[in-house]
Amino acid sequence: MLHFSGLPSLIDWHWLWLAVAAFLAGVLNAVAGGGSFLSFPAMLGMKMLPIQANATNSVAVWPGQLTSVAAYRDDIRKNLRLALLMSAAGFIGGTAGALVLIHTPQMTFLHLVPWLLLGAASIFAVSGPVSRWLERRKAVPGQPARGLPVFLATVAVCFYIGYFGAGAGFLIITLLSLFGHQDLHEINALKVAATTSANGIACIIFAVSGQIVWRFCLVAMISCAIGGYASARLARRVPQPMLRGLVVAIGLGMAAWFFWKQ
Repeated sequence: MLHFSGLPSLIDWHWLWLAVAAFLAGVLNAVAGGGSFLSFPAMLGMKMLPIQANATNSVAVWPGQLTSVAAYRDDIRKNLRLALLMSAAGFIGGTAGALVLIHTPQMTFLHLVPWLLLGAASIFAVSGPVSRWLERRKAVPGQPARGLPVFLATVAVCFYIGYFGAGAGFLIITLLSLFGHQDLHEINALKVAATTSANGIACIIFAVSGQIVWRFCLVAMISCAIGGYASARLARRVPQPMLRGLVVAIGLGMAAWFFWKQ
C-alpha cells in the first residue's frame, strides 16, 4: 500500500497505473494531443490534493513539449518576431493562470475538474469539423493579423494553459487560423512558442510554490517521454480521426467519472 512517509510497495497498482497512464499520455500527446485525460486522473489516484495533481502532471508532460521547440526551430527563426510575441503572451497568460490555480481552494478546483475535462473533451470533439472548415478557408486570400489582437487572444488561451491546459494546443491553432495564418508549419511553430512558454513559467511557479510531488512527477515524466518516443510508428499507422475519437471518448469518460464521484 502507499505510505506518505515511506517508499511505496512494489505491488501497489496505483504506481503501475501511473506509469502506464503517463506512457499512454506521451503517446497521445505526440500523435493527437489529450494525454492529460489519462495522466491527470492517474495523479489524483495517487491520493494527491487536486491542485498538486494538476501541477505535478503539468511538470511531468512539459519536457515532451520542450522538445517540440527543437523540431520547429527553423520555422520559429523564419517568424522570429511573431514567435517572440507569442512567447511573451504565453509567459503572461501562463503566469496568471498558474497563480490563480495555486490560490484556488482545493475543493473548488476539485468541483471544477469534471467541467474542465468536459470542456477539453468538447474542444477535441469539434477539432475535426473545425479543422476541415479551416482547411477550406485557406483558399480565401487574406493578410494574417499580427500584433495586438493576436497577442491578447493568445494571453487568454495561455491563461487556460497555466490553469489546466488540456486541448489548448488546438485552441492556439484555431486562433491563428482565424486570424488569417495559413501555413501549417508556421502555425505549429507559433503554437509551440506560446504553449512551451506558458507551460514553462507555470511549471516554475508550481515548483517554487511547493505544489510538485516529485516522486510521482519523475515516474510520470520518464514514462511520458518513453511513450512519446515510441509513438512514431503509431502516428503513421493509425488514422487521425480514429485517434481523435479515442481522445474524445477518454475525455468524456473521465468527465463522467468525476461527475459521478461528486
